[in-house]
Amino acid sequence: MFGIIVGTHGQFAPGIVQSCEMIFGTRDKLKAVTLMPGEGPDDVVVKYKKAIEELGNPDRVLFLNDLLGGSPYNAACRLVAENENYGIVAGVNLPGLIAISALQDADDGSMKIGEIMEQALAAVKDGAAVSSYESLNAVSDDDEL
Repeated sequence: MFGIIVGTHGQFAPGIVQSCEMIFGTRDKLKAVTLMPGEGPDDVVVKYKKAIEELGNPDRVLFLNDLLGGSPYNAACRLVAENENYGIVAGVNLPGLIAISALQDADDGSMKIGEIMEQALAAVKDGAAVSSYESLNAVSDDDEL
């Protein structure tokens, strides 16, 4: 099973992991890492390495970050540049994390990190939507009259 590390600014990572675990229960291969005020990418690299150890040093690790180009993302880039079985998807949201957690449960070890990243990116995108006054009040053929 691949490991997931959610790395974000502030307490977003622990919050979204907790929300995911409300749906799935405790996740053995999911960790939250935070960048707190006064810390920098070097601090996050140390936290990522500790999280990887706590995950049992999985053969594949997916970093889910909040912001492309932010310090948690930049710290993950350092580790991904050293390991071809690590990957990053930026723009984490709860629907995406839930979908990737389900994928994690189905993983038999045969998926490459690139496939996992593609599915994670699709899940993050699919988890975003817009609703407007017009769309919420549109009459369709399926609506009862």
